Amino acid sequence: MTQTIHVDGDACPVRDEVFRVALRLGVKVIVVGNGARPVRLPDHPDLRLVIVADGPDAADDWIAEHIVRGDVCVTQDIPLAARCIEKGARALSPRGHPWTPENIGGALAGRAVNQARREAGAITGGPSAMTGADRSRFLSALDTAVQQAKRDLAAPPPRAWVSFE
Repeated sequence: MTQTIHVDGDACPVRDEVFRVALRLGVKVIVVGNGARPVRLPDHPDLRLVIVADGPDAADDWIAEHIVRGDVCVTQDIPLAARCIEKGARALSPRGHPWTPENIGGALAGRAVNQARREAGAITGGPSAMTGADRSRFLSALDTAVQQAKRDLAAPPPRAWVSFE
């Protein structure tokens, strides 16, 4: 089975860092987006761009449909991270924060609270600009996530995933 890094690509600020780590480790990359923002990939057979239909979650749906155990998803989208974790994949934010089964529930709840506040007219603020420290943290976290995902592939699947057909 080939390991892949899936990138929620239209607004990803760390695509170049993903390419650098993936090429060094020999991992395939699929950047998924709707084409709203131009994405240029280095010319390499292990790097692929998938353009999906325009629509709210089309890229997320594509990633969630194709990601498998042993893959890694780079996304700022907490619901997408949750969907990837449910499929046995690993998920990582562009700032290097790993989403895990232990922390994704709290992140989803916090997102829902902020959404409700925005709908009520509160200003919740957006993300701060990426710093060099953020990029460095991301590079380290991506390397770790890819290595952990490789170990996931080598281990037998958890019993909950074993089919008894």
